[in-house]
Amino acid sequence: MIVRDIEIKNNMTVSELIDEFYKSGGFMAKELAVAVRIIEEMVKDKECTVFLSFPACIVATGTRGIIREIVRRRFVDVIITTCGTIDHDLARIWRNYYHGSFALNDLELRERGMNRIGNVVVPNESYGMIIEEKIQPILMEIYEEKKRISTKELIWEIGKRLENEENGKSSIIYWCYKNRIPVFVPGITDGALGSQLWIFYQTHRDFVIDVLRDEDELSDIVFNAKRTGAIVIGGGISKHHTIWWNQFKDGLDYVVYITTAVEWDGSLSGASVREAVSWGKVNEKAKHVTVYGDATIILPLIVTALMDRI
Repeated sequence: MIVRDIEIKNNMTVSELIDEFYKSGGFMAKELAVAVRIIEEMVKDKECTVFLSFPACIVATGTRGIIREIVRRRFVDVIITTCGTIDHDLARIWRNYYHGSFALNDLELRERGMNRIGNVVVPNESYGMIIEEKIQPILMEIYEEKKRISTKELIWEIGKRLENEENGKSSIIYWCYKNRIPVFVPGITDGALGSQLWIFYQTHRDFVIDVLRDEDELSDIVFNAKRTGAIVIGGGISKHHTIWWNQFKDGLDYVVYITTAVEWDGSLSGASVREAVSWGKVNEKAKHVTVYGDATIILPLIVTALMDRI
């Protein structure tokens, strides 16, 4: 295929620009275009169960709105993420996060009761304090109905209670509950919500978070799927849990990785699709691509192009 120059035209859509990227032949522009094509195919494949995994950090940014649109439009069937995702998603219903800078003085921020996530600033009252205020009454409501609950059930129960919140429909987990998209959080204690669960547990020792019930549900999803695909943003436990479960059905059939990590330090976050093939987590015949770059730039382009095409 001949390398062709990108041609920009008036009133060009993002989808058309992505097609120009494909023709350009180089470097991540081409890979991004391939990613859009693979995701379009897996979403349109009615016999494919689509997983989305991502870390919490992007939910602290405006990319939260992109994730929300993905679930609102039912582009995916299953989410696997971290406790911090639930923290940021909930906190931003009730309080604001703020623009900052990577160069801010972190000692001064600490003294002023502020926290930094890259170039996003989160005041104490916008995070742990508001989560404690809002979540403890919700946990009591849930406890009065059921004393043993999986992370998927817990998140849906919280999502259900956002229906009448002023900004509840800005929430990712609200739309997951509304559209019955399961959200699994294998590291449920690793965050502010996890701390609130532990605090609640101090006075309610019969309240159990049953993570093995999540694994039962994940096994049913994977074993009942004819084909599976995954959009994997970043790495860590979210990525690993997604690809780990898919090894039990001969691997994923479609895979798009979006990452800034490198593979030569042996990290899971930087591990290539090729490496996952060696484990059987990705099928050797799978359609796959890795896009190296910042998901806060890449994901909005992908989703906007998908909205043009689907």
